[in-house]
Amino acid sequence: MSQSIAANPDRLLPADPGTRSIARDLLQRVQDLPIISPHGHVDAAVIEHNTPFPDPAALLVSPDHYVTRLIHASGVPLDRVRGTKAAAEPDSRAVWHEFCKAWPLFEGTASGYWLRTQFDSVFGLRQEIGAETADSSYDAISAKLLEPGFRPRQLFKDFNIEVLATTDDPMDDLASHKAIAQDPTFHGRVLPTFRPDAYLNITHPEWRSNVDRLIAAAGDGGTGYAGYLTALENRRRYFVEHGAVSADHGVRTPATLKLDDGAAAKLFDRARSGQATPQDRDDFEAHMMYQMARMSVEDGLVMTIHPGSYRNHHEPTFNAYGADTGHDIPFAVNYTEAIRPLLQDFGTAKDFHLVLFTLDETVFSRELAPLAGFYPSVYLGAPWWFLDAPDAMLRFRSAVTETAGFSRSSGFIDDTRAFCSIPARHDASRRIEASFLARLVAEHRVSEERAHELIVDIVDGSPRRVFKL
Repeated sequence: MSQSIAANPDRLLPADPGTRSIARDLLQRVQDLPIISPHGHVDAAVIEHNTPFPDPAALLVSPDHYVTRLIHASGVPLDRVRGTKAAAEPDSRAVWHEFCKAWPLFEGTASGYWLRTQFDSVFGLRQEIGAETADSSYDAISAKLLEPGFRPRQLFKDFNIEVLATTDDPMDDLASHKAIAQDPTFHGRVLPTFRPDAYLNITHPEWRSNVDRLIAAAGDGGTGYAGYLTALENRRRYFVEHGAVSADHGVRTPATLKLDDGAAAKLFDRARSGQATPQDRDDFEAHMMYQMARMSVEDGLVMTIHPGSYRNHHEPTFNAYGADTGHDIPFAVNYTEAIRPLLQDFGTAKDFHLVLFTLDETVFSRELAPLAGFYPSVYLGAPWWFLDAPDAMLRFRSAVTETAGFSRSSGFIDDTRAFCSIPARHDASRRIEASFLARLVAEHRVSEERAHELIVDIVDGSPRRVFKL
């Protein structure tokens, strides 16, 4: 059997032999550094309870909208690869068969690269995925999942993860995080992240009930808009006390707006009474981004913003299958004007860190790099979501480095729900950074000695510095 391309030591490195040699040395410098993952979606309870992983399809296919969206685009109904709101997931082996038949569709995609790497390095799968190997690959992965050592805590150690941040509802009691932090047998950090989208976006179907619950639990007896702000501040403080280092915001646009308390209170009251207009929605979310920045200046939480996604683009699919089912579609954003109200007051505030992400590549060189190249608070979020593929990561480096250098970036963000994909994603990022720096060395734009210092800082120093680790 021929060696899997996922095992090739030169994968993702430059094709030119001389540049590749430089990249190999750079990669070797960082290949064994611990993984710092300051933003992701793994459930802390899985780590706390050391929960066994489910079957191959439930682990690798059904919950991954990267995977199911492309299978659906080929004409396969989603109910054949994931469950609907009204029905349980289909038979796991049947889902795996659909995935294996669709495997050729993933050539050249980021998902295909990560999955192939997982199959080889995590699961030890030595056969190519395909329709004819569906049953044998399913059985091989299932057997691996049953091994006593193949549990989250052991893999946390095997993957060399030092820090793993989760994403958490503001009202979460963070019991799992507390239990992990107090467990002397666990070596590593699992940190909560404050994610208040469902409490800031007044169009969220549960916004009013969320806000009522929030104020009642944490408003210190306050009511209305004042009680709402107090409650958010208190819950942020609770997260800080339980190890949180950042607050994450998935907003429609990067707009920010500074309103006086009276105007903001009127907006808030209209929203609670169900009388808010679309403009009210935009204004309130923009104002709350300003308020979140103010709170970050006060409590020290790093503020991350990732806008520009049209959520649940296909309403019939959302109604049948719910959110995060593959049809969140990017749209163009404007950062320069949108973020200015926030930066006027907080852009030079001491110890304020603001990490800006985008799904719109056109703003990398035009807007984000110049912003990060001036404001001490602004850092460039790593290529995210549809942009976290090898070529897109190289485009990111090419677009921003000439203006902002290397020191203004966040380090790699894997943003994954798939625990077993974490090492594959970080390995891909390290290979891309080595490739980009190797080209600069080969073109005599950076010395090789300096490139070795830079890649260590990009991989290890930047995430520690930006996320205050």
